[in-house]
Amino acid sequence: MNAWKKTYPESEKESTGALAACSYGSLESFLVAPVPWWKRPLDLFGASIALVLLMPLFLLFYILVKILSPGPAFFKQERTGYLGKPFKIWKFRTMHANADSALHQQRCRNSILNDSELNKVENDPRIFPFGSFLRRSCIDELPQLFNVLRGEMSLVGPRPELPYAIDEYQRWHCARLNVLPGMTGLWQINGKNKTTFTEMIRYDIGYGKELSFKLEMKILLLTIPAIIKLTQ
Repeated sequence: MNAWKKTYPESEKESTGALAACSYGSLESFLVAPVPWWKRPLDLFGASIALVLLMPLFLLFYILVKILSPGPAFFKQERTGYLGKPFKIWKFRTMHANADSALHQQRCRNSILNDSELNKVENDPRIFPFGSFLRRSCIDELPQLFNVLRGEMSLVGPRPELPYAIDEYQRWHCARLNVLPGMTGLWQINGKNKTTFTEMIRYDIGYGKELSFKLEMKILLLTIPAIIKLTQ
């Protein structure tokens, strides 16, 4: 774990000066390493198999969310993806319909500026009871398998970030956008919400630097045990 956390020295965080949003021109995009040839076939195969096997659960959770909380069963939200391109991410809805995002925006900004642990908001009044279970178990993220099929995400990669969080990034943070965002990744199997913002960034950039088929399979295999550990 410590090896990944040392991807960037502590002093580099301070060397960039002012905060800056991530932007990619034609030159920057050209200089980014291409997505490995094996990644898209693996994503298509894995996401397709998962959707077929999990379809009964999809239907069950769809019905439960509709029954337990008025409003749509799915929630879509704009995120920043590969090379800074925006896309709509899909989730099972875990909050009351039309919940205000101001609380999360402020907490997100504080986590980045203060480099604090990425803990969830405790006793968040916006989340309905069954929604808490969906979040702890990461079941709310299963609809992102459709994002994977569409090529907007990968099975493995950095979590797609919210635009208002990107606005608080320092320039070196933007390197995490050089790979496809994913449903799971190094950050998720190494503590997730118990890590600081800078530790998350280092895991994500480290993944991009060391990206290989072997690492991809290792992360996929360790994801379920990591989720079980987080729910205990």
